[in-house]
Amino acid sequence: MRPHTSLPPGSLPPNGFPTPSAVRIAAAVRARELSAVDVVADTLARIEQAEPALCAFVEVWAEEASRRAAEVDAQVAAGVWLPLAGVPIGVKGRAGLRAAAARALVAAGCVPVGATSVPGPGTPWQTWGLGAGGRTVNPWRADRTPGGSSAGSAAAVAAGLVPMATGTDGAGSVRIPAAWCGVVGLKTTNGRLPSADRTGLAAAGVLTRYASDAAAYWRCVTAAVDAPGSGDVGGGGAERDRQKEPDPAGTAQEAEATRPAGTSEAPRAAGTAGTVEAPRAAGTAGTAGSARAVARAEAPYAVGAAQAVGAAQAVGDVPAPLTALWSADLGFADTDPQPAAIAHSAALRLADAGLIRLAGVVRPPVRRANAPVPGDAAPSHAANAPARHPEPQPHPRPLRLEDPGPAWLALRAAPDADPAILQAAQELRAENDRRLAALFAGADLLLTPTTPNAPHGHDGPGDRYSTALTWAFNLSGHPAISIPAGFDADGCPVGLHLVARHGEEALLLRMAGAAEAVRIHPARAPEAPA
Repeated sequence: MRPHTSLPPGSLPPNGFPTPSAVRIAAAVRARELSAVDVVADTLARIEQAEPALCAFVEVWAEEASRRAAEVDAQVAAGVWLPLAGVPIGVKGRAGLRAAAARALVAAGCVPVGATSVPGPGTPWQTWGLGAGGRTVNPWRADRTPGGSSAGSAAAVAAGLVPMATGTDGAGSVRIPAAWCGVVGLKTTNGRLPSADRTGLAAAGVLTRYASDAAAYWRCVTAAVDAPGSGDVGGGGAERDRQKEPDPAGTAQEAEATRPAGTSEAPRAAGTAGTVEAPRAAGTAGTAGSARAVARAEAPYAVGAAQAVGAAQAVGDVPAPLTALWSADLGFADTDPQPAAIAHSAALRLADAGLIRLAGVVRPPVRRANAPVPGDAAPSHAANAPARHPEPQPHPRPLRLEDPGPAWLALRAAPDADPAILQAAQELRAENDRRLAALFAGADLLLTPTTPNAPHGHDGPGDRYSTALTWAFNLSGHPAISIPAGFDADGCPVGLHLVARHGEEALLLRMAGAAEAVRIHPARAPEAPA
């Protein structure tokens, strides 16, 4: 690895910074083919190069990171097993290292290089970030926001400054910036990992370029939290109890009915499948098995969809075709035509690859009749075109969630909200929980666009709720992931949003890795910020 010192400050290389996956970095460091010190030095050089324009960090911890990297190299030399040895990471906000997930990553060998930007004061909307040098820009379009509130984490990963960055998701704060920056963003099941959020709406998450890296994050943090005597207990036992899939009266009948036959923002508030190794506690002595790790991580790079799926299945990382339901709006959101069409096309490509069975749609795609598919006129956007077969017909009894916005806002304001408003919020939440339980009784996945709109400019979202398709699952607690789906006519990334049953993060991660393996979205590089 060599720092890109020949570039002028504030710019990215023409093709973006090439960034190997965290899995690959760790395997090379454990095999002593790379040193953590050199990896971190390269990362710090990239940050110095891009940061004047990108503004993804509020603090860069150069001295501390170099010292920690040297410690990692010494541990590896002593035979200590570190599953993420030498992987440079960003952590969300100045207090990010206090989070249990960040501590688990450090114990696994990661090297924090800085605190990533979050929204600053002065706006009720949170889909932006304020770095040390100014507003965080979207690496794909500097005139657009990266989303938020994990703004700097998404921008840093998308620009290739770090392969992994932590986030938290209270209304979509991981998934929205992941979608708008064209990376992977995982929101975990509420209550599964520790959270300081008193409302129980926020969950820990991560942003990565590759699904294999998000899977490595998941293994490391859950192993640490679940370890005896760890002291890190998943937040809110009552919340976790509430998330057991309910089966109230009427759910069985609704499950059968939904089983297919044969905005302003919330106030305040990319590529492989595979595993690096069998789970092992970080910090224990042992051999790395690096060659096997890299081979498993890179297996899905076979050329062509069939070969890629076969390669992934050979290492047990792709499930049998899953039943998936599509919804462009969840029954209430005002979704724009472009993100709906692009995300729906990505879902169809998953079906074409044999990864899912699109058994009808929950709601038809929100598209004008005979409207051109975004990108049809440009070869660089050709992969956004829908597959050439009829679109699934809407199910006769589509799922329609109640708009979760009022309930989310009331619960966020608790205990100061009016008791009658809180009661109404809990009733709405319970009703949506019942409808989702009915859906997941007959399907494995729910697919939507991650956001109803494209990334907005730095002046704000206007009256749009960019959270419209994400915050329902902060209320319900379901795990969800945003994966790249393609690009709109303006060159902005669009995300495909996958939601699964409580506790099924591993299934989401396997599907995200398989989607990367069959390349459901075109590969492009971020633009150089002006």
